[in-house]
Amino acid sequence: MLLKLENINKSFGSRDEHIRRDVLKDLSFEMTDGESVAILGPSGSGKTTMLNIIGSLDYPDSGSVLFRDKNITDLPEKELDAFRNQQIGFVFQFHHLLPQCTLLENVLIPTLMISDKTVRANKIEFAEKLLKRVGIWDHRDKLPGKMSGGECQRAAVVRAMINKPSLLLADEPTGALDGEYIEIMTELLADLNKNDGLAMLVVTHSRDLAAHMSKTYVLRDGKLKLNEP
Repeated sequence: MLLKLENINKSFGSRDEHIRRDVLKDLSFEMTDGESVAILGPSGSGKTTMLNIIGSLDYPDSGSVLFRDKNITDLPEKELDAFRNQQIGFVFQFHHLLPQCTLLENVLIPTLMISDKTVRANKIEFAEKLLKRVGIWDHRDKLPGKMSGGECQRAAVVRAMINKPSLLLADEPTGALDGEYIEIMTELLADLNKNDGLAMLVVTHSRDLAAHMSKTYVLRDGKLKLNEP
């Protein structure tokens, strides 16, 4: 089992029960290696919160997040940083590339924790391979402000892949795109899952993107329900 959520609860607001909002309620979920899952649901239903808890960017009020049978909610901060850097790839609705860094520099940011020079050199070669694969190697020396939104988003996917994570978490990866770029991003994510065996959990409002995933769940009222075909 790659990922297992056990009885996750998460609320926001004050301690006053009248203004405290329960977002996730006793939520349980499992994923295996190589699986692709889409999470649908209305805005404010807790989809991003669920993703952040899985990626250790947030903590549940109660419950456990098991990654390869290790409870990451119990890890000290230093180990959590290493887990997040090596095991999880993040793709957000907005690319979050650093404007002062070139495309290639942005892609290599997750490798800064690596001290071995040989490994770092191999990462540069891997970055070249990935950037060529998604068709933006020729833009490697450009700043994000000189690139289209679709090109920046593809660079963000490469950045997420640079450390060869076990799980890709994507939060509305096509939400800020339009036209052909939505199709390009959808095909890229499907290809990474099918041909690279990368497990991915995608939060989306796009039924088309969800259709490319092996399973689809709907998050509503703090609970996940499998969306049957």
